[in-house]
Amino acid sequence: MMKFIPISLLALVLCLFSFSSSAQDAVIIEDGNFVRGTIKGASATEVQLLRDDDVVQKFKAADIKEFLWNGDIYISKTLLLKEKMETRFLKAEETGEINLYSLGSSSVKEGEEPERRVRVRPSIGVGIGSGGYGGVGFGGGIMIGGGGGRKKQKKNQAITYYIEKPGSGPIQEIPLTGMSGNKTEAVKNILLQKLSNDEDLVERLKTTEDFDAKNVQAFVKAYNATQR
Repeated sequence: MMKFIPISLLALVLCLFSFSSSAQDAVIIEDGNFVRGTIKGASATEVQLLRDDDVVQKFKAADIKEFLWNGDIYISKTLLLKEKMETRFLKAEETGEINLYSLGSSSVKEGEEPERRVRVRPSIGVGIGSGGYGGVGFGGGIMIGGGGGRKKQKKNQAITYYIEKPGSGPIQEIPLTGMSGNKTEAVKNILLQKLSNDEDLVERLKTTEDFDAKNVQAFVKAYNATQR
């Protein structure tokens, strides 16, 4: 016979789940293979996870697929940096038909711990619930937080943005840093190429004179919304 949980008890369970989940991070080694714990520090090339058994384990960007940290997803990507192919963790800013990433916003000194967010919002994310990787949120459609928020963050830290449209070529850097007239046209051309099948956004891009991280993200987000 099915047993029903009283509404008051269910609410308490959900409340406790929300607050406990806020302290749960995860390293995804590959699809279906992940380690839960609490991220204690990260750089562009390495992440340190305090596992549930109180052991600190280090993971190199080249050895894992991605990690979930405080509600944000950092994906391992191979880039051409200074004429060498290097693997780095990129923060996923927008995902969908087009993916937008940032590099430079994830660095925290060893031993520093990010401020924990407890605000709950529905979101599509890394599935590490009972169904394994690839589901929605923490196995129930809930993800904790969304955005930055650390006790100490480097001031004036340069952030580089990358864009990719899977199946249409390699990941590309968006030259937003030190923008000039030529770079503005370069950004516009990259976005026009990626968003070419959305006539409304193409027209808006053609009349946009300046680009920054905020409006680039807005263009990508709007495009992904129309492709669902």
